[in-house]
Amino acid sequence: MSYLMQSDEEVRRLRAQASANSYADRLRLTGLSPGQVALDAGCGPGIITAEMLDVVGPSGRVVAMEPLAAHFEAARALLSGRPNVEVLQGALPDTKLPSSHFDYVWCQYVFEYLHEPMPALEELVRVAKPGGRVVVADIDGVGLWNWPYPEDLEQESQKLLLALREARFDLHAGRKMFHLFRKAGLADLRVHVSPFYVAAGPVDARLHEDWVIRFRTLRPLAERFFGGAQPYDTFCQRFLALLDDPDTLKYAMVLTTEGVKR
Repeated sequence: MSYLMQSDEEVRRLRAQASANSYADRLRLTGLSPGQVALDAGCGPGIITAEMLDVVGPSGRVVAMEPLAAHFEAARALLSGRPNVEVLQGALPDTKLPSSHFDYVWCQYVFEYLHEPMPALEELVRVAKPGGRVVVADIDGVGLWNWPYPEDLEQESQKLLLALREARFDLHAGRKMFHLFRKAGLADLRVHVSPFYVAAGPVDARLHEDWVIRFRTLRPLAERFFGGAQPYDTFCQRFLALLDDPDTLKYAMVLTTEGVKR
């Protein structure tokens, strides 16, 4: 798996993004409960792992897995001293974890980076116990849903989408999981729609900075699709102004798909 957003600022961006929301309700809604053995596959800096530990309680256990060294070290630092947690460095689809081991398997914002999603999903199913729950949360069209959205700016944004597609980043990974879950043979499927962000008017400082870091990180990939640094900078400045516009609605969605291993 190649991580498109890797930069010196990425751990800070992910930590801020995860800390802006509480995931405990969504974890419980999708089946995480006290006493379970759970996996956080692609744990990033460990923010959600910490919430999973709170949900499973002292009688449960969480294994967190992360492929990127900086994120792995951040997760280890955050979770040090917490009981009943193990932080491992590893990646889908070859986790080397035991088969039929986990009551609950969680994976968020990973499939958008995967060129071949099915082997990764099959690995999540393999490590779940029969009757265990597999849960994947991912984005659907971040940055696309704005209104009013000036037609020329919307057209310019297509250049960024072309750059992402060339890098095989999937902006619509979330909507594709239900079909993949069906193909993987999971039962009792449910799909939940929740906001990634909603801004009726100006976005908050955290989300504004999130987009600044995204644009800065994507610059080496995106500039040639815009015809150089100047057109890319102009696009970024206009998009950031849209985010700060008090008359504009901005939103993005996360689709969380869950299923039970037969």
